[in-house]
Amino acid sequence: MDVHTFSGSRRSPLAGWLDAPSGWTALDPVSERLHGVVRRVPRSVQDALHGVWLGHHLHPALIPVPVGCWLSAAILDSTCTAPDAALRLTRIGLVGVAPAAWTGWADWSTLNAEQRRTGLVHAVGVVAAAALQGASLAARCRAARTGAAPTTGRLLGLAGLTVAGAAAALGGHLAHRQAPADSL
Repeated sequence: MDVHTFSGSRRSPLAGWLDAPSGWTALDPVSERLHGVVRRVPRSVQDALHGVWLGHHLHPALIPVPVGCWLSAAILDSTCTAPDAALRLTRIGLVGVAPAAWTGWADWSTLNAEQRRTGLVHAVGVVAAAALQGASLAARCRAARTGAAPTTGRLLGLAGLTVAGAAAALGGHLAHRQAPADSL
């Protein structure tokens, strides 16, 4: 692939959609309040979550856990062969959201106002994906107890995975296209 595809000489139509949240100034009051909360976390904790000890951001290393688990559950769901394994993967993915989110907030706290807007929309997407996966887990557990097919759990899981994918696209756009200055 041509390097110019990413450097800006050719712009994807999707890039405009992904850039849009950076201009949503209506998010600033919420962003400023959250920014103040996150910045009150002790510096040593922020640095640990940010990945200073690792030499690079920790957030990208943790997000494959929830996304990978939910993708794997969706693959198992598509084969209809391992509902118990899909249930376990959904649960593990939900557990993996917390550390990924904590490290994401640490990174978010170092961004400028425009980048924080994009990051806030990314975070809302992650929360929505986790909520859908939580609903999927509840439906899967209900189906397992009653012996019913986990159809609702599967559909909610697929919806959660779709939202997680959109949130990941926005997070990747923020990290690479909007390229915050490295603050490690």
